[in-house]
Amino acid sequence: MITAENLTKKFDDIVAVDHVSAKIRDGSVFGLIGTNGAGKSTFLRMLSGILRPDEGTVTIDGEPIFENEKVKGRFFYISDDQYFFNNASPLDMMEFYSRIYPRFDRDRYRNLLGSFGLEVRRKIHTFSKGMKKQLSVLCGICANTDYLFCDETFDGLDPVMRQAVKSIFANDMSERNLTPIIASHNLRELEDICDHVGLLHRGGILLSRDLDDMKLNIHKVQCVLKDGETFEDLTALQRIKTETRGKLYTITVRGTREEVEGLMESYQPVFYEIIPLSLEEIFISETEVAGYDIKKLIL
Repeated sequence: MITAENLTKKFDDIVAVDHVSAKIRDGSVFGLIGTNGAGKSTFLRMLSGILRPDEGTVTIDGEPIFENEKVKGRFFYISDDQYFFNNASPLDMMEFYSRIYPRFDRDRYRNLLGSFGLEVRRKIHTFSKGMKKQLSVLCGICANTDYLFCDETFDGLDPVMRQAVKSIFANDMSERNLTPIIASHNLRELEDICDHVGLLHRGGILLSRDLDDMKLNIHKVQCVLKDGETFEDLTALQRIKTETRGKLYTITVRGTREEVEGLMESYQPVFYEIIPLSLEEIFISETEVAGYDIKKLIL
């Protein structure tokens, strides 16, 4: 498990990461959401031991990461700006990473290069941005590490390739308990893969929740009430947000599905239905309660 406690990093007068604490469980997908400049890349660089925290600690299974070669062998860091050696080919990068990561799977790497249509001997500097992203992911996956740190990994990939990469992540999570940590500015990219999401804003964690818990305890109700009644008569509901279109109310509420259904049945509305919220809608609701407009932050 990765544990960050009061992690802080400053660059002169700029506080890039401000006392961030987080626990990342093995075998889960941790999504780190935030705008450009929110501190995502700095946080990942401290997790990967590239940067030393000014304050706080970050450990893997209790061991510090910075300047710890043994621990660094347990993860692979995919930077937003990929770096490859001058005039290197995918085969050259395989030789390089095989020396660093003893469990690097050469056979799988060659097979995946073929599946993704990446020529093994072509110079990487002639690849497109998306092809370089794909190659970075394949190097990371085939390194067979316990953790994979991904900084804007899906940025630059077309929809088909995004789903292919997510499928590989899901397979390795199932087969060998891989733990991906994915930083992104786009909620929609992470909705179908993450177990836990943290919202980073101005260097600090604004919200950090398990998605299952969030989805089980917040719902959206659409209803038409009896004549003379308004949403304000639904006093037993823990309302977060209400929208009105004529007689149709769309209400975001807290509580389990069973609790919400029971309360709605007791009010005997003309019509009601409970519909699932997207990750984006959940975060909008949660952050508006905290006084933030997430639509201005990351959408």
